[in-house]
Amino acid sequence: MNAVRTSPGNRPARSGGRTRSPRRRIGRWIALAAALLVLGTSGAGGWLYTRLSGNIQGAGVDDAIGDNRPGATQGGQNILVIGSDSREGAGDGYGRGLTTMQSDTLLLLHVGGSGKWATVVSFPRDSWVRIPACDQGDGTFSVPHDFKINEAFAIGGSTGDTGKAAACVIKTVEQNTRVRVDHFLVVDFRGFTGMINALGGVEICPERPIHDRKAHLDLRAGCQTVKDSQALGYVRARYSLGDGTDIGRIGRQQEFMRALAARAKSRLYDPRALYGFLDSATGSLTTDPELAGLKPLYELASGLTSLPTERISFLTVPNYPRERDVPSDRANVVWNGPAAQRLFTALTLDREMTGAPLAAAARQLPPAAATVAVTVLNGTGVPGKARETADRLRGLGFRISGTGNAPAPADRTTLSYPEGLADQARAVAARLPGLVPVRSDRAAPGTVTLTIGPDLPAVTG
Repeated sequence: MNAVRTSPGNRPARSGGRTRSPRRRIGRWIALAAALLVLGTSGAGGWLYTRLSGNIQGAGVDDAIGDNRPGATQGGQNILVIGSDSREGAGDGYGRGLTTMQSDTLLLLHVGGSGKWATVVSFPRDSWVRIPACDQGDGTFSVPHDFKINEAFAIGGSTGDTGKAAACVIKTVEQNTRVRVDHFLVVDFRGFTGMINALGGVEICPERPIHDRKAHLDLRAGCQTVKDSQALGYVRARYSLGDGTDIGRIGRQQEFMRALAARAKSRLYDPRALYGFLDSATGSLTTDPELAGLKPLYELASGLTSLPTERISFLTVPNYPRERDVPSDRANVVWNGPAAQRLFTALTLDREMTGAPLAAAARQLPPAAATVAVTVLNGTGVPGKARETADRLRGLGFRISGTGNAPAPADRTTLSYPEGLADQARAVAARLPGLVPVRSDRAAPGTVTLTIGPDLPAVTG
């Protein structure tokens, strides 16, 4: 386990497991909020305000997202925060050889209750999801497929267009969660290293030496100040630290960003350090047009910093190893459907969700996909619909017991199950957002029956 020092006598508590308290997991957003708050307070005068505000890039994405979107939430607003691995201007250091834009961090911030509370949801980058057709910026669209969620940014950004990259991420998040994204904010690594260097580095305290070739990292044990490629490598390292998982790396990144925020606050007295910090921070931001300026970002950040700590919940989408459903995949995770849907529903209805009830829901795993038999019937009259949908479900690990035509045309899609298969039906419904399973005495025994109508939801994850 490694430590990041924020100040003498105020070192983050250490933990031996993956679960971290809300206070420790507050780091990443607090860092961003603190930086933006500083922007608003320091930019009151003329040239400095114009310079810093002009650094922020605005990008319209509505056309690239299209019209197939969830409805607006019943209160509050959702801001998607994307950490970009573009490496533009990073030279030959960490990340050398990458030819596409990459997404390292993905958060959804929901500010709810008329600004009285907030929920920040982390999406593990190894989440196995359905990536929809995306505008690639060259007149072509990608083919819908299943892959890690972080690939969406690379697909949309294949021509170097950050707006198109963000649009593909938004489409992917919306279609897999059915939660509408109101705003987005992209932060790339140029700003990350620039902010750290302007402040003279950040102190970390690893208990053991760290040698990670993939992260280009070679650090001794004990407290030391890191910047440039060392800082970048530390927050990006995965396999040589902790449990080697992306979930573990998320926690370490949060701790580091908390230390960065504390360091920034301690250096506000130094005009040169402050300007360098703010110039790097604003120069690394791309947002939707409504957020593209110091004033709207300051208003957002100041609202967040005024919230009591206990009213900001930091959550991770409930998940489990995909190997449980697809034994050949030992690298990725899938969302725990019922628990994840509980979280997404709360966001849509503007209901506050905290860690305890979500953790309780996440402990109840759905049946493994391989143990769930599904019969798929085509009620649309369109040839091949049942086979196509069955192939999608089979790819997710479900056992297909049969396909065919429905006895009569179906006005809508239904998912029915016999007595005793309620959990199995919910496992299937979790991959068909918005579809509610119904118990039926007429349902075929031993199988969940999906009857396809014209409103078939896209199969996710």
